[in-house]
Amino acid sequence: MHGSFKNTPLYQKAEEIHQTLRIITDLFPEDNMYLQTIKQQILGDIMLIQAKIRGAEAVKLYDIKMENAAIIRKAGKDILVSGNNLEMFGFADAKYYNLIRELIEDFRILFVDWLAGFNRKHFIVDDWGLFNPPGIAHDHIQNDDELDFLDEDDDEFN
Repeated sequence: MHGSFKNTPLYQKAEEIHQTLRIITDLFPEDNMYLQTIKQQILGDIMLIQAKIRGAEAVKLYDIKMENAAIIRKAGKDILVSGNNLEMFGFADAKYYNLIRELIEDFRILFVDWLAGFNRKHFIVDDWGLFNPPGIAHDHIQNDDELDFLDEDDDEFN
């Protein structure tokens, strides 16, 4: 797995967003604390996205992949929303943030395809019911056949 996540289209798009955000946020005036706070939040969100892609790629379990995916979705939406306040807080070049909106839309499309690739048979019941594969209830009693995937590659439980 060492670094293979970096070759995924989703991660590569996240890296493009990260680089573009760095360029745009470097234009924020240093003396504007509102914009500097937004900058830290935005850059934190894109780094979180990248970390969660890696986390999801590193595991087999459907519920862990979906938990990472939910965090990625929230951080992506937060990046979009953050752009709405830039002009109000004094960023004269707020129009550049439209690039980020376009990149996030590209990312969203790749994200949907990425989710479709999650193996729904690789699950351990989430007794909270939030991240079970479709059709699996929180009180589903799992049989041994459903856990066969744990022996596929190694003893990896994730």
